[in-house]
Amino acid sequence: MTSVFTSKYIRLSPKKAEVMARTLKKIEPDKAVQMLNLTHEKQSVIFAKIIASAVKDAVENKKMNRDLLIFESIQVHKGPAFKRWKPVARGMAHAIKKRTSHVKITLSEKKSEIPNPKHETNNKVQKEVNKK
Repeated sequence: MTSVFTSKYIRLSPKKAEVMARTLKKIEPDKAVQMLNLTHEKQSVIFAKIIASAVKDAVENKKMNRDLLIFESIQVHKGPAFKRWKPVARGMAHAIKKRTSHVKITLSEKKSEIPNPKHETNNKVQKEVNKK
């Protein structure tokens, strides 16, 4: 089962958000939130809130196990840009784009490993052989 969470209109450039998403994709969600809370950069605080909200949504609404959650994907898309003007010399103005992004997080549960009874018996036999 998967849970999809989308956060839109985040005041963070898509380029900066994409770099953060690539690094977080390999980590478990709970560890990612703990790691992000230790750094006080703008993108870390924003991503910590988004991931915590996505995990909470998956646990409460989809009834998923918090300990088994993993990132299936983290996608960053462009959002609309706020257009501002900065006055410069000779009565002119330069355009400034304050970019936004949309973040889509897909969480899934990792498969719990069921022990193979044949494998366990082989280990017991090997241990007994090694003792002799």
